[in-house]
Amino acid sequence: MTRLAAFVLALALAGCSTVETIELPAEVKSTERPLPPAKSFGAPRPVPPTRANANIAADFLDLFFFLESGTPLPVFTRFETPITLRLTGTPAPTMQADLSRVLTRLRTEAGIDIRQVPDGPANITIQAVPQRQIQRVLPQAACFVVPNAQSLDEYRRDRRKPKSSWSALRSRERLGIFIPNDVSPQEIRDCLNEELAQALGPLNDMYRLPDSVFNDDNFHTVLTGFDMLILRAAYAPELRTGMTRDEVAQVIPGVIARLNPRGARVPAQAVSATPRAWIDAVQIAVGNGAPSPRRLRALDRAMRIGQQMGWTDHRRAYPHYLKGRMIQYDDPEAAQREYAIALQFLRETPGTEVHQAHVIAQMAAYALGRDRGPDMLPQLDTAIETARRAENAALLATLLLLKSEALDQAARPKAARTVRLDSLGWARYAFGSELVVRALVQNIALRNP
Repeated sequence: MTRLAAFVLALALAGCSTVETIELPAEVKSTERPLPPAKSFGAPRPVPPTRANANIAADFLDLFFFLESGTPLPVFTRFETPITLRLTGTPAPTMQADLSRVLTRLRTEAGIDIRQVPDGPANITIQAVPQRQIQRVLPQAACFVVPNAQSLDEYRRDRRKPKSSWSALRSRERLGIFIPNDVSPQEIRDCLNEELAQALGPLNDMYRLPDSVFNDDNFHTVLTGFDMLILRAAYAPELRTGMTRDEVAQVIPGVIARLNPRGARVPAQAVSATPRAWIDAVQIAVGNGAPSPRRLRALDRAMRIGQQMGWTDHRRAYPHYLKGRMIQYDDPEAAQREYAIALQFLRETPGTEVHQAHVIAQMAAYALGRDRGPDMLPQLDTAIETARRAENAALLATLLLLKSEALDQAARPKAARTVRLDSLGWARYAFGSELVVRALVQNIALRNP
């Protein structure tokens, strides 16, 4: 799965060819002056799920009884013993700290009995390898998890055997996770969150979820309050490996009610399934390469399907957001109209604060280019707090840089410098490379996201 927010990386790389001719802010102007070290987040502050327990119980069933492809799974599976995990390969310097952080969260927030062991057999083996090795096996994957493998070599050898098939899995005893060791710290951390969550719990991703990493839109980068509730429910004593969907459906409403009493006070909402035609259209639209008529037609098709379905949630907003990004260089005014439509639907959907922050970043960049940056400061402050709480350093660094430029336009250079310096540490964690960080600052200073 793709991990890091693509719009931020595109923003950072868009103007690299003009680095030598641009007057950068003093904090990053000299390539001889080292950038500040990468920052790290403090205590987690996940937002609790906001939806009704009845909706969450239905989500649980679809998450555990389907693969992402739509293939149904006959039985519920989870680990039935205390879980051991080991880290192998050549981990990046930040990987152990981020792994320890997510393991602590899994123990404290999801109540899962999981611990890291230094060597020997383990239920879950995480192998850190160069990205090119992963892409030789799965070209479109940034990282992935598979059953019954301890190494990439073992999976490559046995990938076509039943032991490597999720649909043939009847119990979880030994899983392998493969994560690149030569990408940015945030991308490594995001892989740890998503792949560990799938190793322990759901194998499905669903576009209908606004507040979860189990969603291919990739707006969320670390496990959310909803995700922790789903994982805690998966390891409840009322469930066991081998249960059918009907058997789980009998007990899961009671499990969710016990674990999430606040959800009993929220009225259930009618939620429609996401048609395969909409998913296919979106996947065409987010494909690699430059914008093309085919990708734009796919977005228009997704918009029509959303309208026909009567959606007013984040799925209705998503194609408009994608279209805005796709056309913003050629027709920035039209792109702003798409962003405004996306924001309208997002504001009507609880749990979409992170989505809104992404849209605000794009709209703020446009405002800066028209010397209206100060008008965006209140919305930027809200989006910055959202990105900080969501632990998305890429989004946070971008928003802080946009705020620094807005403060410059407001004739507040001292405040602008403070905010800009704050952004650089987050950018180091988000992107790793000093070249990319400097290019990101350059592009925002140029009003060129």
